[in-house]
Parts: sequence; structure tokens; C-alpha cells
Amino acid sequence: MRLYEFAPTRSIRVRWMLQELGVDFEAVTVNLAVGEHRRPEFLKINPAGKVPVLVDGDFVLTESVAIVLYLAEKYPHTGLVPTDLKQKAQVNRWLLFATTELEQPLWRIVRHTSLYPEHLRLPAEVSLARQDFTDMAAVMEEYMQGRKFIVGDTLTVADIVGAYTLDWSNEVQLLNNFPHLLEYMERMYARSNAPLRIAEAIASIS
Repeated sequence: MRLYEFAPTRSIRVRWMLQELGVDFEAVTVNLAVGEHRRPEFLKINPAGKVPVLVDGDFVLTESVAIVLYLAEKYPHTGLVPTDLKQKAQVNRWLLFATTELEQPLWRIVRHTSLYPEHLRLPAEVSLARQDFTDMAAVMEEYMQGRKFIVGDTLTVADIVGAYTLDWSNEVQLLNNFPHLLEYMERMYARSNAPLRIAEAIASIS
């Protein structure tokens, strides 16, 4: 398998998954900072020009959540996707929660603080996005009280996606009032197979 990645991005989710699985893979860095994602040879792999991309033989898959789900189901013995229908539904619930309720406000913050040209940035949008994130993080904070993992008693794909998303929110100082989420995130990244944190990944390419 080959993973096209760029260290600080949602590629971290896929690298984490591969490391938890103990699967051999070839890592190919696509340096977004110098525009390698816009090169014709990469656009042939992913016309959207984004990472991560997993290539498994002749199968090409994009979107980090889709990739981690594919890997979990390719190696079902790991239990990273539950076989119980209700627990699997809970995993899907928290995957969607992470990518819609938590990640989307984070993207709005990034867009209006650094990605968009300065004349298109809306400070009010940043304030609204921070509040939207805070409201939903409060839901997860209450849910995580007394829980070691998001679903059940073992690691699932929901933890890999969720912990990365919380690390992202921590980078923009949004977790200070959520001690359960902070503790959970730190514990996930203390795992022996965990990848670099976002700050460490940024430092690694500086």
C-alpha cells in the first residue's frame, strides 16, 4: 500500500490507522506548501488535489474517514470497527459528529484566519465558528465522562478520527474548558502506535 500524505493534515488519521494495524506501507510526501498537490501527476491520482490518498494495488481511495473505515474493514480481526450492529452505528455516529459538528467549525476558522486572501476573511465568522465548536464540544465532553474510548471498551476508528480532530481544536485553543476531552486526547496520543501531534508534524516540515 502507498499513502500520499502531508504531515500536518488529516493524513495523520490514515497514518495512525496504518500504524495501529502494523501494516507495511510506502509513504509519499505531497508537499502542499510548494504546490505539489497541483502537479498533473498527482491530480491523476486525486483530481481534487488533496491528501490523504491511499493506493492499495489498483484501488485508489480518497477522504480520510473513508480510508480509515476501509482499512478497518480490510483487517476485521483488529476490531477497529465493531461487528455488533448497535456499536457500529455508534461508531458511525461519532465519525459523523467529528466531521460535521467539530471539524466544520475548525475549517471555517482556518479559512477566515489563514487560507482565504486577507480581503475575503470575515472576523465575525471566526467568532461564530468558535461558538459552534464550543457548543458541540460540550456535548462530547459530557458524553466522555467516565469513558476510556468513544465506543465500547477498545480502540475503534472513532477514536482515531476523534482524537485527531480534538488535537486540531487544541491547536486553536478551543479545548481549555473541556478537561475530559483534553485528558482523552492526551491519552490517545500516548499510545505506542500514535502518530505525531499536529504541532510536531508542523515542526517536522519547518
